[in-house]
Amino acid sequence: MPSFNSEKIFVRYFSNVLDEIVVETLWAETIDVEKGLYKIDNIPFYGPEFSSDDIVFAEFDDDEERITYRNVVEYSGNSTIQVIVIDEKLNIEVLRNEFKELGCETEGTGSNYFVMEVLFNNSYSTIYKKLSELESAGKISFAEANISQKHLNEK
Repeated sequence: MPSFNSEKIFVRYFSNVLDEIVVETLWAETIDVEKGLYKIDNIPFYGPEFSSDDIVFAEFDDDEERITYRNVVEYSGNSTIQVIVIDEKLNIEVLRNEFKELGCETEGTGSNYFVMEVLFNNSYSTIYKKLSELESAGKISFAEANISQKHLNEK
């Protein structure tokens, strides 16, 4: 939920999920307006190379006519995982709740796609095992859109 000193940050990037250039607006907490520093406040949907709680540099872009993402200044260590539900019998809300019980917040769009964040302090090994088992069973496909080194080492 955006706080009182939040801004919408405009992001344009190539999405491997959609195989096209996409635009997304993300809530970000204002850290320092003068320096253009913002902390990402929600989970990116389609795969920019940053995650929630990362601090980014963004500035007003005359062409876009809004505050626009430029680059990551500091990584939080959080990871973003994309999940596509392939098995139509699999209830996506039940699945999202299972990952919530493992400490992962999720955001969904449509009936078969959601993203989830793995916070830096959470162990990724149990989450990765569950994702891999579901993928091996043909129930989902997943991608590690932005994975921290810590979580990569825990696989």
